[in-house]
Amino acid sequence: MFSRICSSLVLAAVLTCLSITVEARDLTSVALEAWLDRYGAAWEARDASAAGRLFATDARYQESPFDEPKKGRPGIEEYWRNVTVDQREVHFESRVIAVNGSTGVAHWSAKFRLESTGATVELDGVFVLEFDAYGQCRLLREWWHVRGG
Repeated sequence: MFSRICSSLVLAAVLTCLSITVEARDLTSVALEAWLDRYGAAWEARDASAAGRLFATDARYQESPFDEPKKGRPGIEEYWRNVTVDQREVHFESRVIAVNGSTGVAHWSAKFRLESTGATVELDGVFVLEFDAYGQCRLLREWWHVRGG
């Protein structure tokens, strides 16, 4: 009898954990907006570590469809340190376009001044983002255009 009760409790606990995991995988517009806000804050602060924390340890960051993706959190942080070194007065905006399962699509724009030349650069782009069960991005693909610089 005790054995059956313990087995039932263990089964109930496993099923509860599985249902929580399934729910955690579904991305919401609100969760994506919050992630984009943190992404924008990291960019505006030029904080590679804060940007890195948005990504899973084994994430891939594909800035251009024809370039090899940056791999892992260290690779993403290194990319951010290098790409933001000359940027000043960064302003980032974004808008969620769609969410489906663990994938989100967003439109974004950024404007900044290059310290080296004083030129203003404007970027306009789209993200396709895939998230893990913990809300960290495991794949970022982006397409963007530039004006100025």
